[in-house]
Amino acid sequence: MKWIPNFNSSNSLRVIFVIAVFILLFLSSIGYKHNQDLNESSKLVMHTYEINIQLEKLMSAIKDAETGQRGYIITRNGRFLSPYLYSRDKVNASFITLKKLTADNPVQQQNLERLFKLIIQRFVSFENCLKYADPKTYDKRKLDNHMFGGRILMENIRFQVDKMNDIEKKYLDKRLKIYDEEISLSPVFSISLFLTALLFILLAYRQISRDIERLKVYNKKLLISSGLMAESEIIGKFSTWQWDLDSDKIDYSDNQFRLLGVEPGSFVPEKESFLDFVHHDDKDAIAKSMAGIIEKKQLPFIYYKVSRPDLEIRYFKSTGKLLTDQQGSKILLGINFDITDEHLLNIELQERNRELEKSNKELASFNHVASHDLQEPLRKIQTFISRVPEADKAVMSDSARDYISKIEVSAKRMRVLIDDLLLFSRTNTTKKEFIKSNLNELFENAESELTEIIQEKKAVIQVSKLPKLSVIPYQIEQLFINLIGNSLKYSQPNTIPEITIESEKVLSADYPDLLDQSVKKFHKIIFTDNGMGFDPQFKETIFVLFQRLHSKTDYPGTGIGLAICKKIVENHKGYILADSTIGKGSIFTVFLPE
Repeated sequence: MKWIPNFNSSNSLRVIFVIAVFILLFLSSIGYKHNQDLNESSKLVMHTYEINIQLEKLMSAIKDAETGQRGYIITRNGRFLSPYLYSRDKVNASFITLKKLTADNPVQQQNLERLFKLIIQRFVSFENCLKYADPKTYDKRKLDNHMFGGRILMENIRFQVDKMNDIEKKYLDKRLKIYDEEISLSPVFSISLFLTALLFILLAYRQISRDIERLKVYNKKLLISSGLMAESEIIGKFSTWQWDLDSDKIDYSDNQFRLLGVEPGSFVPEKESFLDFVHHDDKDAIAKSMAGIIEKKQLPFIYYKVSRPDLEIRYFKSTGKLLTDQQGSKILLGINFDITDEHLLNIELQERNRELEKSNKELASFNHVASHDLQEPLRKIQTFISRVPEADKAVMSDSARDYISKIEVSAKRMRVLIDDLLLFSRTNTTKKEFIKSNLNELFENAESELTEIIQEKKAVIQVSKLPKLSVIPYQIEQLFINLIGNSLKYSQPNTIPEITIESEKVLSADYPDLLDQSVKKFHKIIFTDNGMGFDPQFKETIFVLFQRLHSKTDYPGTGIGLAICKKIVENHKGYILADSTIGKGSIFTVFLPE
C-alpha cells in the first residue's frame, strides 16, 4: 500500500515535470517570437531615424550650397563656392540612400521624387543667380527674380522635407507604440517563470547590444550634423533661436551671440536683453513685433538695425514659424540673418543705377545731337560744295580743287560714320520686341538691300533653309546685311565672290565652354566666303568698335559694322565667332537660342 502512493507521487512528479517542460517550451516559444517582434520593431524605429538623418543631411547640403552662393555673390571670393560645388554630391548621396530606405513605401517614394525635382530646380536657380551676378552677364532684374524664386523654392523644399518628416513621424509614433507594447511583458509571463524571462533577456541581449552600438553611431552622426549646422551659421552669417511660448523661455544658438558682437552665453536671452542691442531707430518697431508674436503666433520678415557694443551698426533680417512638439508645447523657431553686406551692396547698386540712368540720358542726348545737330551742318557743307559749278572748279588752282575734293570725301565719310553710330546706338536703346519670324524672309530683305553691289561684283550667294525663330526682325536683317556686305567688301580682286550660308540645330552640351548650358538647343548659322581673309590673331578684336584691319584709303568703312553684328547677337542671347585664313576667305558663325 505504501508503494502505490510512491508510484502515484512519482507519476505526479513526472506529470508535473512534463507540464513544466511543456510550459517552459511554450513560454520559450512565446518569448522567442516576442524577441523576433521586438527585433523587427527596433529595425523599423531605426529605419525611421535613418530617414530623418538623411533628410537632415539633405537640407544641410542645400543650405551649404545656398550659403556658399550667397557668400560668393557678396564677396566675389571663389572660396565661398566650395560648399556649393560639393553640395551636389552630398545631395545625390543622400537621395540614393533615401530612395533605398523608402523603397517599400510608395507614398514616400512619390514625395522623394517631388523633393528631388524641387532640389534640381533650386540648383538651376543657383546657377542662374551665379550667372546673372557675374559682372560679364550681370542683370539685376533677373538676379532679383532668381533670388526671389530661389527663396520660394527653398520654402517648398523645406515644406516637402517637413511633409516627409511628418509622415515618418506618424510611422514612428505607431512603431514606438508597437515597440512599447512588445517590450512590456505581461504579469503572467513575469510570475510564471523567472527563468523564461531570463532566457528571453539573454536571447535579446545580443540584439539589444547591437542596437545600442548603432544608436551610438547615429548619435555621433547627429553631433557631427549639429557641428556642421553651427559652422554653417558662422559661414552664412545667420543664427537660430527658440522661444517656448508656454514657459516664455528663449534659447539662442552660439552664433546669435556672435552676431550681436558678444561671446556665446554672455547674457540671459530675454526680450528685454535683446532690445538693448536694437538700434534706437528700430526699438519701437521691434518691441511691437515681439508683442505681436505672442498674439499672432508667427513672425513675418522684419528688417532692423543692431548696435553692437563696439558701436558698429549691423543690418538684420528676422523671421519665425510656430511649431508644436509632441508634448503640445508651442515653440516659435526663428532665424536671424546679418544682411549688412547685402544692404551695403544694394546701396552701391542703387548708386550705379543712378549713374547708369545718367549715362542713358547722356546717350539719348548724344543721339539727338548726332541725328540733328551734327547732321544739319554736315548737310549744309555737302549742299554748298555740290553747288560749286564745274566752271568755277575749272578756274581754281589745282590745290583748291584738291581741297574741294577732300572736303567732299571727308563729308561723305562723316555722313557714313554718323549713320553707323546711330545704328549702333539703336541696337542698345531701341525697344527689343521679339517676333516669331522666318529667317529666310529676313535674308531676302537683306539681299534686296545689297542688290546693287551683288550685281556689280557678280557675287554668288547660296543659302540653305533657315529656321523660324523669335527674334527682333530688323536687327537680324541688319545682321545679314552687315555680314554679307563685309564679305563683298573684302572680296579678292579678279575673283567672283562666293558666299555660303548654312544652318543646323545643335545642343549646348556640345559647346560647354561657349554656350549657355541653361538653354538646351541653339541654331548654328555659318557664313562662309572666299574673300581675302584676315590674320586669325584678330578674330576677336574685329568685333571691337572702330577696330579696322585695313586703312580707310584701301577699303571704305568706319569699323562699326561687325561691332553692330556682335551687339545684335548679344541682344538675342546668342554668340558670334570669326575665323579666317589669309587669302582663303573667312567664316563667321552665329549661335541663336531656340
